[in-house]
Amino acid sequence: MITVIHWFRRDLRVSDNVALSEAARCAQTVVPVFIFEDAFHAGPDVGAARLAFQLQSVESLRKGLAKLERTLVVRCGRTEEILPRLCKETGAQAVFANKRYEPCAQRRDGRITAALLKINVGFQLFKDAVVWEESEILTRQGNPYTVFTPYSKAWRAKAIPPPRGRIPSPKSTIQIFKSDPLPKSPTELGFPLTQKIPAGGERAALEQLRKFMRGPVYEYGDNRDFPAVAGGSNLSPHLHAGTIGIRTILAGLKEAREKATPAQAASCDVFLNELIWREFYTQVLHNFPHVTKGAFRPEYDQLAWSDDKEHFAAWCEGRTGYPIVDAAMRCLNATGTMHNRLRMIVAMFLTKDLLIHWQWGERYFMKQLVDGDLAANNGGWQWSAGTGTDAAPYFRIFNPVTQGENFDAEGKFVRHWIPELKAFPDGLIHQPWKNFELLAKSKYPRRIVLHEEQRGKCLAMFKAAK
Repeated sequence: MITVIHWFRRDLRVSDNVALSEAARCAQTVVPVFIFEDAFHAGPDVGAARLAFQLQSVESLRKGLAKLERTLVVRCGRTEEILPRLCKETGAQAVFANKRYEPCAQRRDGRITAALLKINVGFQLFKDAVVWEESEILTRQGNPYTVFTPYSKAWRAKAIPPPRGRIPSPKSTIQIFKSDPLPKSPTELGFPLTQKIPAGGERAALEQLRKFMRGPVYEYGDNRDFPAVAGGSNLSPHLHAGTIGIRTILAGLKEAREKATPAQAASCDVFLNELIWREFYTQVLHNFPHVTKGAFRPEYDQLAWSDDKEHFAAWCEGRTGYPIVDAAMRCLNATGTMHNRLRMIVAMFLTKDLLIHWQWGERYFMKQLVDGDLAANNGGWQWSAGTGTDAAPYFRIFNPVTQGENFDAEGKFVRHWIPELKAFPDGLIHQPWKNFELLAKSKYPRRIVLHEEQRGKCLAMFKAAK
């Protein structure tokens, strides 16, 4: 082919990019294109943090392409209208893009295919965001896995492909096409940014990977559950935006593991397991798209959830009276990020202490999180609510006090985000109601529910549904 458009979407990088490298291999001229569309046709879960991260990452992409003597063409509007016009403008014979797995994105890809076929332009999609997609790991009966452990074993048994290389500079000068200006911030689009988010872009992603693989990965297995310890990879926003490729991360992990002691290697394997969870939930989303509208197990769509909006507001704002829950929610609201252990704690509290529908929390997370990913977020919420694929019984219910004592024993995380509790000793930091006088002085809220009472109500609610 003479000219191919590479349409960037959740693959905002120039290295280890399957569709981009295939375009460079197949075509004499590659026209890099980014279409800013989501905010113009925003669903209820579009959030300022993700938009800001995306805008940063697109600017980083533009600079990365410029170093390769390539110019990013930016257009704003509906993709199915813009791409055909761009193909006529550039003379492109095909559009290459990396595959997305969300039902709404796949419906849009169908519309784009039809629009491009009308003008005799091909539309080719490539596997890039995952190592193994929806039909590549199946049970012996040829069905998709619905339980993580056997899926993980099958995933690990396959050989992992290496990263794709960086695309070369073009062989000849190409015409520069008009670009639309991108908004400088989500605020311009009516999404006020109140959170301090991490830096976006491929350069930031690669530096974060190097930082994690130089040391923290070797202690990941021990540190990952403690929010006051910098034990996570902080790569999830980059994986979601595609500012780093999954193959690049796995290659870095393999190199780190080869240098590891047996104990360190075990820690590397724990991190690998988290990456496999991400792919597990992606294939669940594709094979069982009903999870976007209800429970994975349909019988749990009958659960008699509470619609207490005051309780929900207290959860969102971090004023439930349970310190570990409130600290986690305040952290989310301020930074757009939340530690994985805390995500489970607050999700369990919303669904099994407040008895509020998991979809309320799922939507709130998508609005707030800088790494808000439909598959992972939906899977995590349904796991916590007991409505998902997990084989564990629904009566797994976290005690928010015990969780705080186990994973923030000295209260460092709680005191950072709830300064009104700084005066409480370690032994009371997760149960401030035990010192009523000190609690009254602190102005920290009293508990809105009693865990020991709500646990029984939750069990009864699930038994009634079953």
